[in-house]
Amino acid sequence: MKFKTLTQYLVEQQRQNKALQAEVRLLIEVVARACKSIGHAVGKGSLGGVLGSLESENIQGEVQKKLDVMSNEILLEANEWGGQLAAMASEEMETIHKIPNRYPKGEYLLLFDPLDGSSNIDVNVSIGTIFSILKAPAESAGREITEDDFLQPGTQQVAAGYAVYGPQTMLVITLGNGVVGFTLDRETGTWMLTNENIQIPADTKEFAINMSNMRHWAPPVRQYIEDCLAGKTGPLGKDYNMRWVASMVADVHRILSRGGIFMYPWDSREPNKPGKLRLMYEANPMSFIVEQAGGMATDSVNRIMDIQPTQLHQRVGVVLGSKNEVERVRSYCAGS
Repeated sequence: MKFKTLTQYLVEQQRQNKALQAEVRLLIEVVARACKSIGHAVGKGSLGGVLGSLESENIQGEVQKKLDVMSNEILLEANEWGGQLAAMASEEMETIHKIPNRYPKGEYLLLFDPLDGSSNIDVNVSIGTIFSILKAPAESAGREITEDDFLQPGTQQVAAGYAVYGPQTMLVITLGNGVVGFTLDRETGTWMLTNENIQIPADTKEFAINMSNMRHWAPPVRQYIEDCLAGKTGPLGKDYNMRWVASMVADVHRILSRGGIFMYPWDSREPNKPGKLRLMYEANPMSFIVEQAGGMATDSVNRIMDIQPTQLHQRVGVVLGSKNEVERVRSYCAGS
């Protein structure tokens, strides 16, 4: 069986779908190359001296892993000089990263979580990279890009994707016309199209949530999970399985593969924050992908991609996956 390469797929999309600009195609290819480099570093593990933590913390107050910092640098360096970008933003940096003056500037903005699920790095469990592409506002032409230029709702995303570094290294992307997956051929170093028109089943019997936080959740979320655990004899009338990898990329990838629901809701430990996950470079790109695959993504009540951001590192509650199950959670929470 002959597989298409990532480049071939993107060129075809550019020809067939006039909405895909050449700059976006090139940008996705550069991000994909950077993900190959990150995957290579992840795969080396202790042999590459990349495991373990640093003494530094990121803007979220989380201790940085060596690979967090390395992955961030790989993405910055790969994307600085190509001429497609006006600026970048990352989970690992307090403010935006402007393109140095020595390089040409483009009209797109790139946001990324360079290594999601990094608590799993040292124990050899799947982790990944998440990215989102926005177009810089028209009024930003001819002036310095500011943080405010990034504060666009998820509906404005031009493209989004993630790479998952697991038994296979995969790249999953959406250009706004469905979701496709590419597998890295490690012998040739080429991304090959292996999963077309990915669709999430509307119904599921599988949920992913960190059960150790149950006592901190809002009552409607707790009630929903208790009803799931009650199984066939409970109000939902079916037996559920629970999965929790503690890596959003790995959990979402499983949902794209066989359905399910992923939940990281508000909890009472930080009552002033709407959730733990970041809106701009975690929730928005994953919501775009999930919706394009026929799923649904909310903050438990409202559509995530409709949220107007007010801060670069804004947090949000997340409930995404199989449409009917996400809708069920919304019915629990909307009535509270």
